[in-house]
Order: sequence, then structure tokens, then C-alpha cells
Amino acid sequence: MGSRGALLLTLLLALGGLGKPGELGRCLQDWGLWGGREVEAARSSLLVPCRVAAGEAVVRSRERKEPCGHREMHSLVAGGVESARGRWPWQASLRLRRRHRCGGSLLSRRWVLSAAHCFRKHYYPSEWTVQLGELTSRPPFWNLRARRNRYKVQDIIVNPGAFGVIHNDVALLRLASSVAYNAHVQPVCVESSTFMFLHRRDCWVTGWGFIGSNGTHLPPPYKLREAQVTILNNTRCNYLFEQPSSRGMIQDSMFCAGAEDGSVDTCKGDSGGPLVCDKDGLWYQVGIVSWGMDCGQPNRPGVYTNISVYFHWIRRVMSHSTPRPSPSQLLLLLALLWAP
Repeated sequence: MGSRGALLLTLLLALGGLGKPGELGRCLQDWGLWGGREVEAARSSLLVPCRVAAGEAVVRSRERKEPCGHREMHSLVAGGVESARGRWPWQASLRLRRRHRCGGSLLSRRWVLSAAHCFRKHYYPSEWTVQLGELTSRPPFWNLRARRNRYKVQDIIVNPGAFGVIHNDVALLRLASSVAYNAHVQPVCVESSTFMFLHRRDCWVTGWGFIGSNGTHLPPPYKLREAQVTILNNTRCNYLFEQPSSRGMIQDSMFCAGAEDGSVDTCKGDSGGPLVCDKDGLWYQVGIVSWGMDCGQPNRPGVYTNISVYFHWIRRVMSHSTPRPSPSQLLLLLALLWAP
């Protein structure tokens, strides 16, 4: 291969993302679990397939320097139930074949955080899209703005230890193209320690899930809802859950939040969504909606994935993964290399 072929190879590898650093990136009929608020927990021994990127490179991402946790919408909606567009600009709707399935949160221009159990049965990236910047989970067909803020998924990377709907319930989605930030689309912050948020009564959880344990769907126009929750320590949470089948169920990789009287909780369809707290004017995601026993029941608060336990895994995946070239790019490469 001559110098011309070498140059073409270098250019195409760069276009394919191979020659540069990657971007930063329900109800168990038997037990009454809304396991993962989406799937049954009885099959907890089943490992979740994990799609990983082809090739890794240890890099320092430029996007870590970008600000996070900011929002421009501060006013509360009366009653604190229905939210307002832009109030939670990192909120994502993960859409399976064009319908909302799970929640998620934007971490950077190319990465979205969610729950692993959302992908237990549907783990092909081509089945999913991510909607950002919209208050409704069902934007009308003619909403061009929603179309602009809808992104294809390139990779779904599930934590290697994830199984069932309880353990290591965390996953990352790499988007096929970079997100354009604006007042209604912004990343959330994450931190390696969330101890300072323990017992906080002013944290918030958001989602488009069911609004009752009887399977009541969110009514039209399907607007995002928000709830203020209290974060409980695991000793207290295990005490509330105490029964032969669930003793010690709440582990260090999880925490509970909500209200002990069951007045505030998440439900099916909220899975993967963020629980966030304010610190010094910036918003940090502390948990991921994971699982629970029914919805809104006394002494059964919702259970969340503790992000701080997975902080280094999240950073490592976002920093090390390298985009894979598309088949068309590979075919073009071969054609050019064999050209006279």
C-alpha cells in the first residue's frame, strides 16, 4: 500500500472513530415485587447480555471539563406533581420501538445513564432511541423540536455484574451522535461519594411511570411528574422491609427513598430515571430508579441504585470506549485500498 493508501486509511480510521480518543462519555406474581418496576425478579440468575464497544483506549475526555448540574427553570409547579419543561434538563425518555419504556439521565453529549434491567429482554441498540428536552413522553408527530432532540443509540453497556432486577442495576447508553445542549437539555453531575445526601428530605425523583399501584397510567398529555423524597439509611430501610423473604435485601449498592407512609413513590415506567439532590447550586444524581414492592405502599419505599458505588465504573466506560466504524465505512475503506 502506497502513501496515498496510507493517507486514505488514516482518514477513514479517524472518521470511523478508530484513530482518536473516544468521547466521555414489576410485580412478581409470587412475591409482590414490581421487580425493577418493569420485569420479574424471579429470573434473577439470568445474566444481562452486555454489548461493549469494539476496541478501548485509555483517554482523558474533554467533556469532563464541561459544566453539569445547571438548570435555568427554577419555579415550582403548583402542587409539586406535574413538572415544567426545562426544570430537569437531564431527564431522558428511553424509547423502545418509539414508545416510552424507561427513564434515563444525560451525563454528557454522548452518554445516558439508566437501569440495567430495562435492557434484560431488549438489548439491541437499534431497538432504542433517546428523547431529550421534552416534557411529554408522547410528543406529537409534527413536533420538529422533539425530532431534533431524539437520538439513536449506538451501544448499550450493562454493568458486568448485573443480573435480575436487583443487583448492580446500572447501564450506560452511548448515543450515535452528539447532543446539542440548550436551556432544556443539560447534563447532570455525578459524584464518587453521596454520604452528604443521606437523610436529605429535599431530593427529587422524576418520571413518566404509572401513578398508582393499580396500574393507573399517566393521563394525557403524559407530562413528566416530579416528587420530593427523603433518602433513608439502609439500616432503617431493611427494618421497614423486614420479613423472611427480604431480610437484608437492601445492600450497600442500593438505598431507599420516598415516604414511609407510602405517599410518595416511583412506579412502573419510572425505572432508570434519576434521583437528584441540590448541593451548592448544582444538581447531582444520587440514585437510579431500580425496584420495589408494589408502588406507594406503607413501609415499602422505593429502592434505587447507589450511583456512588459505580462512579469509577461509569467514568471508566465513558472514558475508555472507542466508537466503532459503521459497515459502510468499512466497505468504503476496502474499496479505496483496492483501487488502482
